[in-house]
Amino acid sequence: MTIEEVVGSLESGMTIGIGGWGARRKPMALVRAIYRSPLEDLTIVSYGGADVGLLCAAGKVRKVIAPFVTLDSVPLEPHFRAARQNGAIEFTEYDEGMFMFGLLAAAHRLPFLPTRAGLGSDVMRVNPELRTVRSPYDDQEEFVAAPALTLDVALVHMDRADTRGNGQYLGPDPYMDDMLAKAAGRCYVSCERLVEPGKLEGPPQTLLISRMYTAGVVETPNGGHFTDCGPDHGRDEAFQRHYARSAADPEAWAAFADRFLAGDETAYQEAVVRWHEEQHQEQRERAR
Repeated sequence: MTIEEVVGSLESGMTIGIGGWGARRKPMALVRAIYRSPLEDLTIVSYGGADVGLLCAAGKVRKVIAPFVTLDSVPLEPHFRAARQNGAIEFTEYDEGMFMFGLLAAAHRLPFLPTRAGLGSDVMRVNPELRTVRSPYDDQEEFVAAPALTLDVALVHMDRADTRGNGQYLGPDPYMDDMLAKAAGRCYVSCERLVEPGKLEGPPQTLLISRMYTAGVVETPNGGHFTDCGPDHGRDEAFQRHYARSAADPEAWAAFADRFLAGDETAYQEAVVRWHEEQHQEQRERAR
């Protein structure tokens, strides 16, 4: 599929799970396409990063469900911070482990799963709708009943995929992308490089996404930018700083959006290359 075909299949009001973790291996090409689209009133479920922030900045989001929204080296994603402070979005914050059990419950088509994650923490206080359950066995232990995080659609970014929809990660961590795929009614996989069936190389445990969960696959070289997509691309820290600084000022953000987000994905990638060339030129001039 193309980026436009994937986003064109989505509808306003959907609950969309987005893979990756913070500022790592996010399907940013698909997120940027949603930013440009007429979609709105979305519920975003994510171990959040710039995916959440960018869609908040565009006014696409009604609700966020997440354990955090961070750029890693920037502790709190700035557009998400502004949306929360302005009351522009609803937010449900779960413990990281509870969030994982919510995805696992949805993957197994269960209404909830019991977990110790969240017990004794303020997660229970700030989410008064959460319930506990007691073990029916002799131990009678009390658990949090982590509610299923059922998704209409999941969007994940893989290092490699084949044309049948099998997805492979080559970095240090699978994150929860496979759980997102299983928790969703349908899953779309973007990838750094698309290969023919049988051409995915590496140990079998790196084959994270099975084609049985994949509704469509799209090749998006450098489509995770500016997040970390090792081994192909590290996080573009310089551009991430530019993004975060721009988010702090309405005029700066308008200029950023006009330069980088007004066109399609090809225009975005070309604009990033030109921006880096300008930065290198400025550094050379300062060094003289």
